[in-house]
Amino acid sequence: MIVNTINNIQFIFLCSLFITLSSCSTDEKQTVTTMNNLVFQDEFNENGAPNSSYWSYNIGTGSGGWGNNELQYYTDRPQNVVVENGMLKITARRELYMGSNYTSARILTKGKVEQKYGRIEARIKLPLGQGLWPAFWMLGADIDEVGWPSCGEIDIMEYLGNNPITAFGTVHGPGYSGGESISKNLTLTNSRFDTEFHIFGIEWGENYINFYIDDKLYNQITPEDVSGEWVFNKPFYIILNVAVGGNLPGSPNTQTAFPQTMFVDYIRIYQ
Repeated sequence: MIVNTINNIQFIFLCSLFITLSSCSTDEKQTVTTMNNLVFQDEFNENGAPNSSYWSYNIGTGSGGWGNNELQYYTDRPQNVVVENGMLKITARRELYMGSNYTSARILTKGKVEQKYGRIEARIKLPLGQGLWPAFWMLGADIDEVGWPSCGEIDIMEYLGNNPITAFGTVHGPGYSGGESISKNLTLTNSRFDTEFHIFGIEWGENYINFYIDDKLYNQITPEDVSGEWVFNKPFYIILNVAVGGNLPGSPNTQTAFPQTMFVDYIRIYQ
């Protein structure tokens, strides 16, 4: 089941993040690959629920707060996830709901939009505040058959709301999950992620995954960089969510204002 698999991902990821976040030594001068044949786009121009041809929902708290002691209850309510004024809005709220003190949303394209290779990007403005943990990420579409980490995981963007100038990207696979995962961050110098939109993306081919923020290539991962099987030669699906609390970001504090929203202007896939 997807819930049980995600639990394992989040739990193991927590154990590894602090070890790996700053340990990757990647060549900063890799060639930028240009992919400009648009094969999928969701511009979020139709008000209402996210397009059901593309998106489904994870609902509930998951086992043990999605394996991470997270505090939110994920819903499909418009209070938490809605397309409005040309934006997808995923909003975390402080409210009593189904036994939880917070609500938010997690949507995914599993079984609907799955992609092998290409440039996958989203233009996003992120929330601000201690205890917030938004993400734009992907899992191998064969997850139900092979489990995690054999399915592979590509975290295109993760971010902690108490540090509005730093975001990071990570991959997990068999033999390089947990403490052996590969991760790197990018810290902005003249901007912030909570006050301006930025483009988060990967360019992904048979033997590489390049991580970008805007036009900055800040990480490249190849089969030579991993200690196990390269499992990124198959379709993956997309996930967008905003978690509240948990072992990694910690709980919100008195300075964390709610509601807090992740704004997604578009998602596009190029080949």
